[in-house]
Amino acid sequence: MIRRAYIAAILALGLALAAVVAAPGVHRFVSSARTARHYFNDLKSSGNSLNSIERFVFSLVLANTKTHGSSKQAAEPSNRS
Repeated sequence: MIRRAYIAAILALGLALAAVVAAPGVHRFVSSARTARHYFNDLKSSGNSLNSIERFVFSLVLANTKTHGSSKQAAEPSNRS
């Protein structure tokens, strides 16, 4: 009986994870996190005098600036006829 309960729990957990991964918000979050990590590493290797907290905040600002700019372009209606 306990073995069946474990199997059912694993299947339910797998289905829940599959539903979460398929959500569009998760993809945006992962993309933003990758972009922020990229900017953080670039700032770290640039040799400037920022501490780790300043690099973290600045990389988040840079990542969010790029994300908002691309979403505004997609939201704007075109004036083509």
